[in-house]
Amino acid sequence: MARLTSAMLVSALVRRADQQGGSAMVLAKGDETSGGILLVTYHKGTNPRFFERGLGPQGVPALIPSGPQDIANEGAVSDYWQRRRGFDCDLWVIELDIADAERFAAETMNLS
Repeated sequence: MARLTSAMLVSALVRRADQQGGSAMVLAKGDETSGGILLVTYHKGTNPRFFERGLGPQGVPALIPSGPQDIANEGAVSDYWQRRRGFDCDLWVIELDIADAERFAAETMNLS
């Protein structure tokens, strides 16, 4: 079965967020074909959380919580994703601000 490229998944996420009244911004571009995707999710600019595309407990693609979950300030958000990019220059970093961002991203990337 053909797999969508990381660039295609990111493009779909950005377009769909815009269509649904949210916002999505590419903070860092990764490998277009198979780069990992790290999401920084918000709801109305608050409660930042990290998720990334990976394998879930049953061995199927899923969104996995990643990074610090209780973030005190915006600087910690930037520090975390920039540190991750330092270890993996192929990593895409996407900021997503929309209601129920985790579900939205999973549906858009066909991970639910």
